[in-house]
Amino acid sequence: MKKIVVVGLGLIGGSIAKALKRNTSHVIYGIDIQEEVMLDAVSFGVIDGKADFQHIQEADIIYLCTYPAEAIHFIDTYKNDFKLGCIITDTCGIKSHICEQVRQIKGDFIFVGAHPMAGKETSGFSASDSSIFIGASYIITPGEASREAIEEVSNLALSMGFGKIVITTPENHDRMIAFTSQVPHVIACSYVMSPACDAHKGFSAGSYRDVSRVADINAELWTHLFLENQKELVSELDILIEHLQKIRNRIELGEENQLHTLLETAAMIKRRDKI
Repeated sequence: MKKIVVVGLGLIGGSIAKALKRNTSHVIYGIDIQEEVMLDAVSFGVIDGKADFQHIQEADIIYLCTYPAEAIHFIDTYKNDFKLGCIITDTCGIKSHICEQVRQIKGDFIFVGAHPMAGKETSGFSASDSSIFIGASYIITPGEASREAIEEVSNLALSMGFGKIVITTPENHDRMIAFTSQVPHVIACSYVMSPACDAHKGFSAGSYRDVSRVADINAELWTHLFLENQKELVSELDILIEHLQKIRNRIELGEENQLHTLLETAAMIKRRDKI
């Protein structure tokens, strides 16, 4: 039985606490800046209690479910207080920055970078739900972590319901996340800023919902994520803009055959993706 501390009981942290409490016998303590969240987490049995300094000192595993800067600050603040071999893992959506920053902090802890590929449009503890992890991917960027620490984090992820563990480098993670996660959020935000959005009701169905779904965005969080992955995201946006321009020009010039070829190429790529 492990002593686990979850720092930040928002959507992801709250869901992790709920999943661990439901599916394991570990003792779970929590930390959150909102006292109301702490009271709810304890009263609903999501955690066994509020973590104090002693809990941090005794923790076997600490989940940092905060913004990257806050996660780095937490590690730097308590770097001399963690017990020998304490595993610290995070849930940040960008890995290169935080992994490099943590690497420079010396201590007896073991850092295992991670990113649970799950979420909702809504945020906060009230939106947390352990079921969002069922079948999802759990990405680990282990860096210099030991095989035992990586296995510990992987096994905990599987116990939470994740269906696949992906081991990769921070750099490859950030390249792929720019494409699979960040660009769709940019598209959704750009899409709903059209003047036509105010009058879409009665004219919209599945396509509108699919494209606009993630536009209900946590602006503070995603601002940080976009800027911390600036190089990779801008590169992917340049590719997107190039393809949008090609389709736009074919439409404007009435070039039916060329437009058909572009659309058929996209359809073939998507069909191949389903195989």
